[in-house]
Amino acid sequence: MADKATIRVFRGNEDGGEFKEYEVETYTGMVVLDAIHEIQAKQAPDLAVRWNCKAGRCGSCSAEVNGKPRLLCMTRMSHFAEGEAINVTPMRTFPIIKDLVTDVSWNYEMAKKIPEFKPRPRDADGHWRMQQYDIDRIQEFRKCIECFMCQNVCHVLRDHDKKKEFAGPRFFIHLATLEMHPLDTLDRRQMMKDDFGLGLCNITRCCTEVCPEHIQITDNGIIPMKERVADDFYDPVRWLLARFGGKKKKSLPIVQSTGDAGEDTHKTKKPKKTA
Repeated sequence: MADKATIRVFRGNEDGGEFKEYEVETYTGMVVLDAIHEIQAKQAPDLAVRWNCKAGRCGSCSAEVNGKPRLLCMTRMSHFAEGEAINVTPMRTFPIIKDLVTDVSWNYEMAKKIPEFKPRPRDADGHWRMQQYDIDRIQEFRKCIECFMCQNVCHVLRDHDKKKEFAGPRFFIHLATLEMHPLDTLDRRQMMKDDFGLGLCNITRCCTEVCPEHIQITDNGIIPMKERVADDFYDPVRWLLARFGGKKKKSLPIVQSTGDAGEDTHKTKKPKKTA
């Protein structure tokens, strides 16, 4: 590893900007976030970067390094060959605030639209009981650190700017966590189809590829959710049975959570169907 490295950092805001080159001294174990801090300390004190834990747990330092979304605190300088260009830019999908800091507040607004966990009543002894294998499959999704790198690479958001009608992979995983939970009683499938644009995802797996927690977002979360929606709304056999079997399918009304703690905004309870 070279004693020094040259890093090209995007400097600017929503009105535009440009790359500026900085030379930093390197050392064993150094990560890109260390290099950015070195630049802040000695060359550009006004350089803006968002970070918090520096341990790959908070997801705050998401950016793009040589065009690929990465956590700056988990990207070692030794990953790059001697003399290789190191370009650090903000995430492209979200509006730039300054330098490497982007406005990801849209994600939090989207989160508020998802009806929260609504468990069935406790058993007679005051406890809930469930099978371990039912919980095992959603534990993976709970590893999400909300770095929003999956949102950043999703072409539906990045290239087509469908933020009004498409929730994105991070929130499909959140919905999968709720829908697959053995105690949850709400049916959110119609919301996934109508409000969150699940059908717009064409399962390219780009979100899975960049997940720092190695969550199988597409195969274990999005595809099962798409199958549930397809079964419920597009299965011709089910449609025929409902039409000629004398049973009219009831759709769940669209409900939204206010997000207020302790306030129950869900008026519809429907037993969940297993995948």
